[in-house]
Amino acid sequence: MEQIENRAETGSQTLATSIASRLRAQITGGDIPPGEKLRLDDLRASFGVSLSPLREALSRLSAEGFVVMEDQRGYRVAPVSENNLLEVTKLRSEIESFALRESIRLGNDKWESELVASQYRLSKLEKTEPDSGRLAEWENAHRELHQKLLSACHMPLLLQFCATLHDLSDRYRRLFLEDHPIDRDVSQEHDNIVRATLERRADDACAMLKVHIERTGNNVLAALMQRRTPQAATASAQAAAERV
Repeated sequence: MEQIENRAETGSQTLATSIASRLRAQITGGDIPPGEKLRLDDLRASFGVSLSPLREALSRLSAEGFVVMEDQRGYRVAPVSENNLLEVTKLRSEIESFALRESIRLGNDKWESELVASQYRLSKLEKTEPDSGRLAEWENAHRELHQKLLSACHMPLLLQFCATLHDLSDRYRRLFLEDHPIDRDVSQEHDNIVRATLERRADDACAMLKVHIERTGNNVLAALMQRRTPQAATASAQAAAERV
């Protein structure tokens, strides 16, 4: 009986993980817009699951910052705001730089060759004119390169946190890329970061990675302030009221 219960629990957890992954991708990709109400009945029908794994998945996404739990009112996609973007950008610049320093210290030849391969795939995409299909490929290759830079740090919890921050940042970057082509300077930044990493120049590589993340964050912030979505405007007003 205990084994059956354990298998059932494991199956439920696996299902919740799958649901969370699919919802995270939809939120990050903008398919479910910021601030939208997440109706359990609609989601249950869409995924063909019971409430238990669905609630577990939403609880995980809430802990990661993608979903907001509302007392007695269910769940809503986390809104976007200037303050949240600044926080995510600051955390990414500090934590990814730490992880990169550890990767440079501990990385081996296999890690170096995989990093070079990731850079090559991204570089090919950056030389083509972006369209909707290419943009999705670029996002995947860009994420892979950043993950590979950090992957030799041998700290699973750190890598998990970096991945969450990258996904949170993706929502904002895609708002910017919706109306702007990929910045041509990004390719050179990637080349410089990878070169410094392979040459084990940790101080230079970490400094350049920080600038890379912060510059993108500043570009997205400028675009976000121009667009002033209702969610961002509301969040900014609330934050300003709290500072008074």
